[in-house]
Amino acid sequence: AETSCNSSSQPHEKAIHGTYAHGAHNDFVLIYDPMNTLEVRPDHVVRICSRTGGIGADGFIRVGRCPEGLWFMDYRNGDGSISEMCGNGVRTLAWYLVAKGYEAAKAFPIATRAGVKHATVHSADSISVTMNKISVVPGEITVAANGNTWTGYNINAGNPHAVVFVRDVSEAGALTEPPAVTPAAAYPNGGNVEFVADTPSGELKMRVFERGAGETQACGTGTCAVALAASLRGGQTLPARWTIHNPGGTMVVDLDAEGLAVLTGPAAIVSEHDLSAFFA
Repeated sequence: AETSCNSSSQPHEKAIHGTYAHGAHNDFVLIYDPMNTLEVRPDHVVRICSRTGGIGADGFIRVGRCPEGLWFMDYRNGDGSISEMCGNGVRTLAWYLVAKGYEAAKAFPIATRAGVKHATVHSADSISVTMNKISVVPGEITVAANGNTWTGYNINAGNPHAVVFVRDVSEAGALTEPPAVTPAAAYPNGGNVEFVADTPSGELKMRVFERGAGETQACGTGTCAVALAASLRGGQTLPARWTIHNPGGTMVVDLDAEGLAVLTGPAAIVSEHDLSAFFA
């Protein structure tokens, strides 16, 4: 159960070491905590992820372990809120575990709040993870940003997404504020918004505004949501493969006949940090 993988409520007295890493420049700070002893509060995460006074990241990952031995991705958005799932977070965590020598296998399961995902590390440029079944939620949604309004798709990728197709991703504007999505009832806890444009090669280009983080350089679940929306828009039957260019890097999504997705792309470890001051 998720709670059995959760961190302790006990304050941590030792030095706290963290790693800054990214998946297609969707960036994270990771702390290795296999004994689940580290208490992580929302204010800790906000300070660590701040791009002005902290390390600076889209999200935070406490690397925990469940009693049955599975790795657990305790994922938090940059604003300190808990998130069910982060595709690039899982990919980055998989690369971190292998690169650090914590995981000897090249293919292994990782538990998340959205269920167990299976990661395969081919190389730093190619880490794959099985995602949730990606599904469309009935009902039309609209997204407004930068004086424009589009109709689009409500996609469930283990977390909620609003996907709209635009002529050029610049039409979304600066994305310094959350796009307005209606009906609000379709996203009771907020959602992630993807703006998608076609490329001459038949591939896709996207930008994403993530709930709890703002515009990010890439979004794994969002990329999977875009793949299904693109298939639906074109009347394409599954299985399907889409190559999708996020600002931070290119990822490939393979959707099987049931809508189960495999997300593949790069990840990198950038730097190591003493995070003790952020927990003081």
